[in-house]
Amino acid sequence: MKNKSLLLAVSALLGGAVSIAGCSPAPIDKKSQQMTLQPEVVPLSKPVVYQVFTRLFGNTKQVNKPWGTLEENGVGKFSDFTPTALLALKSMGVTHVWYTGVLHHALVTDYSKYGIGQDDPDVVKGRAGSPYAIKDYYNVNPDLANDPSARLAEFEALIKRTHEAGLKVIIDIVPNHVARNYQSLGAPNGTIDFGDNDDTQVTYAKNNNFYYVVGESFEVPSSDDYQVLGGDVHPLADGKFTEIPAKWTGNGARAAKPDINDWYETVKVNYGVKPDGSYDFDRLPDEYADKGYQAHFEFWQHKSLPDSWYKFQAITHFWLEKGVDGFRYDMAEMVPVEFWSFLNSSIKTKKPDAFLLAEVYNPALYRPYIKQGKMDYLYDKVGFYDTLKALMQGKGDAQAVLDIHQSVADIAPHMLHFLENHDEQRIASPEFAGDALKGKPAMVVSHLISTAPSMIYFGQTVGEDGSEQAGFGSPSRTSIFDYIGVPEHQKWMNHGKFDGALLSEEQVSLRNYYIKLLNLAKQPAIAAGQYSPVATHSDDPINTEKIMAFGRKLGQQKLLVISNFDAQQSRTVTVHLPADWQGRYSDILEAHPNLQLQQSEVGEQVKATITLAPLASAVYQLEK
Repeated sequence: MKNKSLLLAVSALLGGAVSIAGCSPAPIDKKSQQMTLQPEVVPLSKPVVYQVFTRLFGNTKQVNKPWGTLEENGVGKFSDFTPTALLALKSMGVTHVWYTGVLHHALVTDYSKYGIGQDDPDVVKGRAGSPYAIKDYYNVNPDLANDPSARLAEFEALIKRTHEAGLKVIIDIVPNHVARNYQSLGAPNGTIDFGDNDDTQVTYAKNNNFYYVVGESFEVPSSDDYQVLGGDVHPLADGKFTEIPAKWTGNGARAAKPDINDWYETVKVNYGVKPDGSYDFDRLPDEYADKGYQAHFEFWQHKSLPDSWYKFQAITHFWLEKGVDGFRYDMAEMVPVEFWSFLNSSIKTKKPDAFLLAEVYNPALYRPYIKQGKMDYLYDKVGFYDTLKALMQGKGDAQAVLDIHQSVADIAPHMLHFLENHDEQRIASPEFAGDALKGKPAMVVSHLISTAPSMIYFGQTVGEDGSEQAGFGSPSRTSIFDYIGVPEHQKWMNHGKFDGALLSEEQVSLRNYYIKLLNLAKQPAIAAGQYSPVATHSDDPINTEKIMAFGRKLGQQKLLVISNFDAQQSRTVTVHLPADWQGRYSDILEAHPNLQLQQSEVGEQVKATITLAPLASAVYQLEK
């Protein structure tokens, strides 16, 4: 139905008529006894993903004691995502909510009275634990439930509320590693846990789920600069964890005693990659890069594949059946692309509109993971984000961002853009930009430059700076390892009212700016239009270094986007566009004065001189 709506929207822009069959219900015209089509009109929009760290979102406590317990520092719950909260996200232009940290991961809080085995803090990062050290793929974090014994039902209720608000649900799948103390309590009957059938007398076997350091026991890493739980006493914090034989660590470290900087709280999953790097499964023929998911699905039928492949297929299908609409894959590049072809084609066969987002940082792997791996979207981190961040910090120039965007022009619709997420520094932190307002022109560019999804992180729209010292890790990134309150976000939340009543005037203005900007995803030229380069000129080269301009167009709609990244002074440039861009333009973002793009002589390009205040942007739309 979305494709039909897109066709209707494009037809209107092109001034034509479109006939669409198959819409329902279609009332009968009694005079002519012919069907009158009543197509469902779904708003045209590109995806806007709201990433929220689920355990932090609804926490109202403001104690923020380093290494504080759940009781001391508080924790958010599934129930904090009320209809009011979800509709507030919807009004921001959000289409998908990525609930980060939902799956049951290792943590220090004691839930043994619910039949949950206690985790050893020697192999847990922080007190609340890393969301990427999964302990049970078939259940959810007991911290997030009002009744931990009913935690899965409470998450299912959240899925339902999210859908009722008109939003889609994304959760993490962490394929590369699991917690050292993995033990599923929620797995369907007949499911065999990771490692239960492994031959631990060999380093590697095709159907082993893990790799082993044969004949050696695991040793907890040590460091003079780190104390478990910040030095707090705990009955299990003794520098020991029983694991015989030791398993390879999640980042691939093969020592029985990993380094303190390794992902020592996790163990690496085996996908049929031998220790020498060779593969123990059929390779995907090159021509499959140009085939659809249906062909990929057929290719993998009746193949002999490693056991871990089938385990993760079962896990993702379990969550699809619960109503989850898509997945964000952690460190996908550490898992063979053939596995992704197998998994994603099975997911698309079950749910063709599933939203599949992967964390891939190696640009050489972008195209293989999209084409062979059948990913919908990848992070545009190493290229676009890093270059844009340098510009925000005064270290780069506007053309470098445009150049890096053009370097992925063939896959640009698949390259998701962001300025913040749980791995990156907050814009307002001194380590990044030191001022949330510096995110305004960057977000304009990030959001409007392509049809790819945009992502924002909770707290970004109100200038959260990540300055809290939570325990494990360091400030500038809101902690994902400990119980903590998120101060500026709490002001917007206002004890569950979600009305922003505690925000400053500057924060209200910033949030309103994000709302207006994010909703531009519904503009047809942004949702489905082409990118058009715009030449800029100035006698002062600093002007063109600080000002970025580009166009977006679809049919009769033309948008000229222009942003000034200078935080100190106004900048002026002359923009040059093809002759068919001639006309009168009005700003639909910041209400700058109207702009006239005109020719100086017949047949020449059109041009106009534009001055923007510090950190200002304009989105000029051609008036009809």
